[in-house]
Amino acid sequence: MRYLILLLLGGPAMVGCGPAPAQQPSAVPPPPEVLASLPVTREITDYVDFPGRIEAVNSIDVRARVTGYLDKVYFQEGADVKQGDLLFEIDPRPYKADLARAEGNIVQCEGRLRRMEADYQRAADLLPKHAIGREDFDRIAGDRTEAVGALAVAKAQRDMAELNVGFTQVRAPLSGRISRRYLDPGNLVKADETTLTTIVSLDPIYAYFDADERTTLRLQRLVRTQKIRWSLDAGLPVLLGLADEEGFPRKGTINFADNRLDPDTGTWRLRALCANSDFALSPGMFVRMRAPVGEQYRATLISEQALGTDQGQKFVYVVNEKNKVEYRRVKVGALHGGLRVIIENLSATEKVVVSGLQRVRPDLEVRPKVVEMPGVDHQATGSPGR
Repeated sequence: MRYLILLLLGGPAMVGCGPAPAQQPSAVPPPPEVLASLPVTREITDYVDFPGRIEAVNSIDVRARVTGYLDKVYFQEGADVKQGDLLFEIDPRPYKADLARAEGNIVQCEGRLRRMEADYQRAADLLPKHAIGREDFDRIAGDRTEAVGALAVAKAQRDMAELNVGFTQVRAPLSGRISRRYLDPGNLVKADETTLTTIVSLDPIYAYFDADERTTLRLQRLVRTQKIRWSLDAGLPVLLGLADEEGFPRKGTINFADNRLDPDTGTWRLRALCANSDFALSPGMFVRMRAPVGEQYRATLISEQALGTDQGQKFVYVVNEKNKVEYRRVKVGALHGGLRVIIENLSATEKVVVSGLQRVRPDLEVRPKVVEMPGVDHQATGSPGR
């Protein structure tokens, strides 16, 4: 009971109810660590990418030069053929008969000419003796001349008949890959009208592409100022890549530029000649093309992951000498070797934050850990990269 009274009176038993001791101030956390890299400097050449379309250097519709019924087919569809290979044969019997008739006409004309020659020689001997009149002599001389002309006509008909017999065999006009046959044996073939098949050449091969008006003006300006050394003789190198190929492993040379822009599309048609020894490029196929623009220059490049976007403007975070983050807007160019060209507002000696852009802010003090620029292709050269 005594203890209870003491508690009620607030006596010594309330020692634990005094003021709490003051708390010690917490330690300041260290600056966060960020990954930063120095920009890469490299000699590069700017480029422009285009969609291209493959076409054969030579493409021919194979047609017969005589009319007749298709008799035989000698080629395998889709195979490679050489110039002069026999492809089709049209029934030659009517044309062989025409040839035999033409040769018979020649025999007739030659016999008549020999008789006219003999008559002419006799008339020429009798004329000085006045044994024949002048009118008769002129008639004999005219008949001889007609016989000479008739023989020439007969020989020309014979030659034409021989050509027609030869034309019944349709041969490959060039080396290349042949398509399927469009007619089966037994069908009527009309001279110079009926297409029997097609042949295309494959090596080398053309790649056509269209440059838009802005790119056209840029290219033509660089050519005029001789920053691009291009002539139809020397050509301009381009790179090509198929849809299933990485980068642009194939090479070509621009050897044709149209003399005008297409008024409907405002584009400039260009053509590149490309080697195709593996026959991977086929007419009608679409390819990716890359053309260099301008001369080589030394550029500053950074990884795409170091770039941020703010209201359509590209920016980077730079760590300054005091290890504080700076917000820096930059102007960017094309990709080269997996890195993005920085055109202005960044030097090659400044450290750029390459990881964790969402965790940093301007004026934040950080501990930069310098690492290699991500995405660097050590095999990249001055040529356009992937």
